Amino acid sequence: MMNKILLVEDDVNFGSVLRSYLEINGFTVTLCNTGDKGFSALKSSEFDLCIFDIMMPGMDGFRLAEEKQTFKNDVPFIFLTAKTLKEDIVKGYNLGADDYITKPFDTELLLLKIKAIIQRDKKNRNNVEDEFSIGNYCFIHSLRTLKNNETRIQLSPREADLLKQLCLHKNELLQKDKALKLIWGDDSYFNSRSMDVYITRLRKYLSGDPEISILSIHGSGYRFIVPSQNH
Repeated sequence: MMNKILLVEDDVNFGSVLRSYLEINGFTVTLCNTGDKGFSALKSSEFDLCIFDIMMPGMDGFRLAEEKQTFKNDVPFIFLTAKTLKEDIVKGYNLGADDYITKPFDTELLLLKIKAIIQRDKKNRNNVEDEFSIGNYCFIHSLRTLKNNETRIQLSPREADLLKQLCLHKNELLQKDKALKLIWGDDSYFNSRSMDVYITRLRKYLSGDPEISILSIHGSGYRFIVPSQNH
């Protein structure tokens, strides 16, 4: 069964060429030339990965990503755009993008990244180690839920993947470069900044148990401190 990609790109010629390239390489591609059409496609169909341009008429790529995360945040997505400013790249990763690729780009490299993201996503879904006890919280990776007696939090795919790695390395050092390569695909500066944002979010989510902490180990990574009686 071929993987399905949603490509949202307002440059009709570029979009058609990229769609043909991806289809030649075994993907089923839905091409939309506005963010609004892309949003409609997301609501009506299932996809394995989304590719968003940013500068589009009507709903731009950033807004489309924000809307997508409210109801289909389990679908990985990348930005493929001409916007190269650092603040745009940081914003893209903070919105949950799996990658941010600037035009012009190497089509072969794009193809490799797409395959790696989809493969990682399917591997995570099929991983048998799925439920974790964290202090007074219960974390179920496949459902991306973190809950205790008072709250239930729906995590994004990246938040869930990062929390799972912390759980697998509970009370030990989780090397930052290892986690970046596993979850983000590479340990670039922007991915590292993005991970820091996600760590801050996880600390907030887990703040209901004061005995839990995520320590930043300068130059190395993180230690997820959970009291031994909660193992």
